[in-house]
Amino acid sequence: MLTGSLLSILLLGFLLGMKHAFEPDHVIAVSTIASESKNIKRSVFAGVYWGIGHTATLFIFGMFLIIAKNTISNTVALSLEFVVGIMLVTLGLNSILSIKKQDPIHSSDPHSKKRPHIKSFLIGLIHGLAGSAAMVLLTMSTVATVWQGAVYILIFGAGTVVGMLCFSTVIGIPFVLSSGKQLNRYLNNVAGVISILFGMYYMYNLGVNEGLFSLWFS
Repeated sequence: MLTGSLLSILLLGFLLGMKHAFEPDHVIAVSTIASESKNIKRSVFAGVYWGIGHTATLFIFGMFLIIAKNTISNTVALSLEFVVGIMLVTLGLNSILSIKKQDPIHSSDPHSKKRPHIKSFLIGLIHGLAGSAAMVLLTMSTVATVWQGAVYILIFGAGTVVGMLCFSTVIGIPFVLSSGKQLNRYLNNVAGVISILFGMYYMYNLGVNEGLFSLWFS
């Protein structure tokens, strides 16, 4: 039976999950995917699939570490974050190049409609893996039992899904309204460039300021 204090903790977890969805690397990644969508429904589901992928990794990897009563080393945690930076640069480059290759035949390809969702899910998986270390520490410091930890992570994940659903809905609107126009190409390029620049900054900050390069080569 859920006590009042546990319900309060779970509510806080849900709100933290929503807040977590709006972290810069999450927002930029989903924005880049949404920029490739010309349909508001596809844009919304891109955010939902990101949240599902993010939650899946957090739950599976997080519960494994909690049950094993283990943690991730700082080197591994930062290295996983570094992968996110690489992913952001790759997403940005792919977004810019895909716009240049667009043609009527490609845009009418029925299989292309599934790609944003699959891509969002995979990106969510990577983001979830990179955030597992912090999630485990947060969960272990918040709840008392394994089953409470499982519920907390799922509630936190539900918050990220809702948060990203709201964001992807809003961010998808300008790309849908500009569909078929020169403005759409411009917005896609802007999203791609931002993703590349932030990804490069993200890797630099981890490598130099956070000391990852020193950990790798020490």
